[in-house]
Amino acid sequence: MDDTQPIIDLRSDEYFMGLALREAGKALAATEVPVGAVVVHQNRVIARAWNQVETLKDATAHAEMLALTAAQQSLGSWRLEQCTLYVTKEPCPMCAGAIIHCRPERVVFGCPDPKSGAAGGWINLLDSNPPLNHRCEIVSGVLAEASLALLQGFFRDARERKKAGRDESP
Repeated sequence: MDDTQPIIDLRSDEYFMGLALREAGKALAATEVPVGAVVVHQNRVIARAWNQVETLKDATAHAEMLALTAAQQSLGSWRLEQCTLYVTKEPCPMCAGAIIHCRPERVVFGCPDPKSGAAGGWINLLDSNPPLNHRCEIVSGVLAEASLALLQGFFRDARERKKAGRDESP
């Protein structure tokens, strides 16, 4: 083993995705779909968010949307140049549209969403859609198993609650 290598690389995609997973844990604790996001600018986290659709009674309160808004406030600009968005699940079309307009350089996500993902799931709005004015580098599958396990557990529990007549949501 090489002792000169750090145990944890504080600049790696895995490190920042771990922070996004922490945010997803906050969503889970609030009985929200467990998706978390962080925005990084020059190796510094400038925004963190978790899904708050139910909490805020706002269909647009996805983790990505909230993180993008917070990052814009942090930088004092709507352009998120030199930024990376880390999100635990592949962005939906609404979030992908917002991402395109904010112009981060990279989007790193955990698990894919084959049904409604817009970064390679059923469509790719972020880097292969010629009419759009911005393209992002996409990195997928970072800590995918942990991201997927959170989502699967949440929806399994929601189905059980629904069966027991304790909850109508998701």
